[in-house]
Amino acid sequence: MADHTSLQKTAAAAANPVTLPSFTGTLAEGVHVVGGMGNALSVETDVGIIQVDTGNTDQQARGMLSRLREITDTPVHAIAYSHGHLGYNNAVKTWLRSASERGEPAPRVIAHDNLVRRWRRYGETEALQRYFIELQFRVPRGRVEPPLKMHMPSETFSDALTLSAGARPIQLFWAPSETDDAIVLWMPKQRLLYGGAAITPSIPNVGTPLRSLRDPVRWANTLDRLAALDPEIVVMEFGPPIEGREKIQRILLSTSSALRWLRREVVERLNRGMGVVETIHDLDYPDELFDQPWMSPLYGCSEYIVRDIFRAETGWWDRNPTNLHPAHPDAAGEAVLSAIANRGAVLGRARELAAGGQTQLALHVVDLLALAPGDDDEVIEARALKAELCDTLALGASSFVSQSLYVSSARIIAEGVSQPTGVR
Repeated sequence: MADHTSLQKTAAAAANPVTLPSFTGTLAEGVHVVGGMGNALSVETDVGIIQVDTGNTDQQARGMLSRLREITDTPVHAIAYSHGHLGYNNAVKTWLRSASERGEPAPRVIAHDNLVRRWRRYGETEALQRYFIELQFRVPRGRVEPPLKMHMPSETFSDALTLSAGARPIQLFWAPSETDDAIVLWMPKQRLLYGGAAITPSIPNVGTPLRSLRDPVRWANTLDRLAALDPEIVVMEFGPPIEGREKIQRILLSTSSALRWLRREVVERLNRGMGVVETIHDLDYPDELFDQPWMSPLYGCSEYIVRDIFRAETGWWDRNPTNLHPAHPDAAGEAVLSAIANRGAVLGRARELAAGGQTQLALHVVDLLALAPGDDDEVIEARALKAELCDTLALGASSFVSQSLYVSSARIIAEGVSQPTGVR
């Protein structure tokens, strides 16, 4: 087990995660954000409320409904899923139940065509998805209870859908970005754009370590199309709205340019035969694109994007022939352990590197022992040290995802597991 200092560090990192800001309030006449997982949107129209996203829990959804009913008693006509990531609409049944209790027709439940395929895949990999949620969101093991909540939409669309005419016409557009099922809501008369997962207050979330491939150029294309709408106000997935045409154009188009720059620079190095880690350490990011408030690595980070571009173009092999047909991790760990005559020297060197602030190098060294199976004293000590090193990296990580994966890994390794692999 990790020592008291390690556990203190883990607790500190877990208690102070990177968080994205939220916004609640009225954006324009009849347009409101009433809480939720991110900035869920409520729009009053001639046919009723158009609601984008319904919240994560029953309690959260009831709070959203309470705030909405303080503003208007208009029935909910339609619920739209902004994208298929779990959590944003776990509580849709609370909204449907509310409509039934009020004696109103059941709201339409709308999503993009691709969401159905995503949720079927989530259903097939349910245990894995729960495990990913535990790792990425620091949930204690076993707390994500089955089944995952996936209320399928009653209708879907492919490219665009008009929901309302009159004073507040509403159009839903497909906006592939963080997911291939993301949509945005556009109000042309008000020039108000709900950007959902396509527009966030941090660097685009491409390449998240536990997720499937995402296409940065397709996301850039989406941002270009949204900029062409020429909105005057943009509601992001998180954070306060962006106001002013010039500011909006700058954010959308410069973010698009940054994604295209990454693609171009990574491909150039691919064509020179460089590997992914070499490329990560070789890139020199231009400040005019990346040193901007909206490109802060609060959730994703540029290194993640580089890795996804590599994954898309080169496959899984890291070009080390040792890893082409590797031995079982336990067998490899035992073999390495058997070759080390002075295990204390390994631990000492790892601690020396850590004390000198070279935490990542210390991790590479301690893995010579920490990845071995069994309960040898030096192996147990190495795992405890590795957990502490993960804690240290978590405290210095800017990305929520990186921070969480360090914290979760530290917790699991401190329990006596060589590394957080497999669904347990």
